[in-house]
Amino acid sequence: MKKSLYRIVTAVTLTLIVCINTVAQGPYRTRTFGFDWRNLQVFVEDNPLAPPVITMGEANRIIISLDLLAEDVTYLDYKIVHCDANWMPSQLSDLEYLDGMNYQHADDYAYSTNTFAHYVNYRVSLPNEQVQFTKSGNYVVLFTPENSGQIVAQACFSVTERKVEIAANATSRTDLGYNDIYQQVDFVIAHPYFPIQSPFNDLKVVVSQNGRHDNEVTVSRPLRIMSNEIYFEHNRDLIFEAGNEYRRFETVSVTYPGMNVIGYEYYEPYYHALLNTDFPRCDMSYIFDQTQHGRYVVHESNAEDSNLEADYLATHFTLATDKIPGGNVYIDGELTHHIYNENSIMTYNEQTQQYENVMLLKQGSYNYMYVFVPNGSKRANTIYTEGNYYPTVNEYLIKVYHRPPGSRYDRLIGTAVCYSGK
Repeated sequence: MKKSLYRIVTAVTLTLIVCINTVAQGPYRTRTFGFDWRNLQVFVEDNPLAPPVITMGEANRIIISLDLLAEDVTYLDYKIVHCDANWMPSQLSDLEYLDGMNYQHADDYAYSTNTFAHYVNYRVSLPNEQVQFTKSGNYVVLFTPENSGQIVAQACFSVTERKVEIAANATSRTDLGYNDIYQQVDFVIAHPYFPIQSPFNDLKVVVSQNGRHDNEVTVSRPLRIMSNEIYFEHNRDLIFEAGNEYRRFETVSVTYPGMNVIGYEYYEPYYHALLNTDFPRCDMSYIFDQTQHGRYVVHESNAEDSNLEADYLATHFTLATDKIPGGNVYIDGELTHHIYNENSIMTYNEQTQQYENVMLLKQGSYNYMYVFVPNGSKRANTIYTEGNYYPTVNEYLIKVYHRPPGSRYDRLIGTAVCYSGK
């Protein structure tokens, strides 16, 4: 690709990203606002490939990492908001869900070293000496520059209790057929030491696939109850399209091409990483691949601290296929926070007969896939891009909320993770 075309593609892509600087309406989602705020990661300390869920009373913490593309620091404040099961603010006041002052400074920051893209890396650990959680449930951390009310990042995670035990299973033997294109989740909630007076009215269970929001399912009525066990089985709402294994690429060094990378070229101000041209997999045979269920890890092969020494690369995605009518193709994965917008959309190039996108990504090991969102819909599918194969190994996160009459918040009394295809 010629130098001029690199500059044009990058300029157009970055212009689109700059326009995304409005706080989203509706439920909170992990995301950043504005081009300069990048690489927001929310993960469990010492377990970055697990869902962002920690347990009350145990020695575990949530780590939030965020970069600002700039030469100098911008001082950040953050506020913690307790949310209901739908990720909307709950009815609780700060004093009811936190021990400590809510408004805090993000004063753990450091400057990048030996990188073409200069940035400041911020890290927040929760709980910490200044603030601890006193209630279970969903939480979002809102970051704002000092003396400014503008939110530049939202970081979502959950705090659970261990009041119930959840035995879960994801199988291709579904109520819509066996070993086809679907997977069905069944689970049993055991609560021998925790009273649930009205399971049909007091419970809300949310099931998500690979951290996606668009196809997340909420169920509240079990199939049957036996003693201290509550059965959610043969529920057609808990049937998911199987999808396919995530695609992968690695940009851990700019001196040699990593997995799925053709090569690198430098055009000021960034290195450009050209990924191999992708093709739809919907008509191919299923091939197992050990993936990270859509997540990514920042890594630079020669760095002592990749958080500060990994560079930013303009990463070029291409999907060679005829234009799919009636909707748009997007990049899905933690790299886009599973949000389908101007940042993650693939633009069809009539000249090259392929979908294209350029994303500014920090060096590392990435998972991604292509999804199709029909016009007028918010739910994606992989029918035309990746296909649906029943052996696919998907991660299903199950979160059980309890809200009896008179309660003012959704108490998260238990979580479980199960995997299909295993």
